[in-house]
Amino acid sequence: MDRERAVAILLALIWGASCRAAPAVPIVQPGAPGEPSRVIDARQASDLSQIAYTAAETRFMQGMIGHHEQALEMTKLVPSRTSRADMELLAKRIEISQADEIEMMRDWLKSRGEALPDPHAHHAPGATLMPGMLTASEMQQLSHANEAEFDRLFLTLMIKHHEGALVMVEELFSTPGAGQQSDTFAFASDVDADQRTEIARMSAMLREDQK
Repeated sequence: MDRERAVAILLALIWGASCRAAPAVPIVQPGAPGEPSRVIDARQASDLSQIAYTAAETRFMQGMIGHHEQALEMTKLVPSRTSRADMELLAKRIEISQADEIEMMRDWLKSRGEALPDPHAHHAPGATLMPGMLTASEMQQLSHANEAEFDRLFLTLMIKHHEGALVMVEELFSTPGAGQQSDTFAFASDVDADQRTEIARMSAMLREDQK
């Protein structure tokens, strides 16, 4: 064996031994705002479902459930108070999408051991309403309207309701550290996109009525 080949083999053995002896680099998971970071193993690091969520995300899910529940209460009024097929179709779309999202948000909270909100909490006297939600007086006004008056009022109030949901999404994303989980980010982004699409549709329906 020539000298150069022997040196090359020796260096390779030394390099391999040093790699085996080198301590593993710790994987550090940042904590939520105000909470410490922690060291996790490779298995935990690969489980994206365990990424820390924030209190702001919990409040968002809890608040949006109540927000959606009121939208369902509004859509239940449509069949008995309008004669327009497009209004019934709009209400059915809102009903299906928001009922599905309520189940998703309930599952999100339950899987993390967080409290499920009372779906009727917004009916309590003095209850704090999420942005855009109808007051008891507005809901009563809507429930007493019929035909063209109901259609105009429903569209106007549902636009306001949807705009409130956009405010809630904006507040979530503007909170440091919130909305970073892939599922939370995707859901909040979908809410924003869907509500904007429906606002545009309802605004067009209102303009058509005013002609």
